[in-house]
Amino acid sequence: MSKKICVFCASSNSKDNIIIEETKNIGKIIASNNMSLVYGGAKIGLMGLIANEVLKNNGKVIGVIPKVLYKKEIINTKITKLYTVKNMHERKQKMYDLSDIFIALPGGIGTLEELSEIITWKSLNIKKTSIHLMNINGFYNPLISQFKKMNDNDFLYFNIFKEIIIHNGTNTLKKYLK
Repeated sequence: MSKKICVFCASSNSKDNIIIEETKNIGKIIASNNMSLVYGGAKIGLMGLIANEVLKNNGKVIGVIPKVLYKKEIINTKITKLYTVKNMHERKQKMYDLSDIFIALPGGIGTLEELSEIITWKSLNIKKTSIHLMNINGFYNPLISQFKKMNDNDFLYFNIFKEIIIHNGTNTLKKYLK
C-alpha cells in the first residue's frame, strides 16, 4: 500500500518563484515515489499547483473539502478522489485519518492552524507521524523563532524540534519520502 502524504498549503498563489518551483518539486517527488497526495481539494493557489503537478506525473490525488467551500469554481475536478465533509473540523480529521506523513508548505492562517494541530496530536501521541516544515526561502523563520521563544519560556511540554523536521528545500525532503 502506498503512503499518503498530506500537504498543508495556501489556496492562493505565492509571489515567490522559489516557493512555486519547490511546490511543483514536492508534487513530482510524491508522484515519482508512487505515493498519494492528500490536500484541501482546491484547484487554486498552491493547492491547485501541487495537485496538478502530482496528476501531471501520473500520481494519485485525494482532496477533502468542506461544504462551505464547495464551489464548482474552486474544486479540482481532475483529482483521483474527492471527499466532501460538513465543516473544517471534519476536513482536518479526514485528512489526518487518511495520511501517513505531513508537509507544511508556506501558507496563511489555515496552513498554520493545520500545522499546529498535527504537531499537538503528535506530541500527545494521538498521531504517530513525521511532520515536515518547508522553510522555503526563509518563509517560516519567524515561526521557528517563535517556537524557540515558547521553548525558552517553558510553554512547551515537549521539544518541538524533535517533533518536526525543518527543510529549506526539497533536496533534504526527498530522503524522507521513499
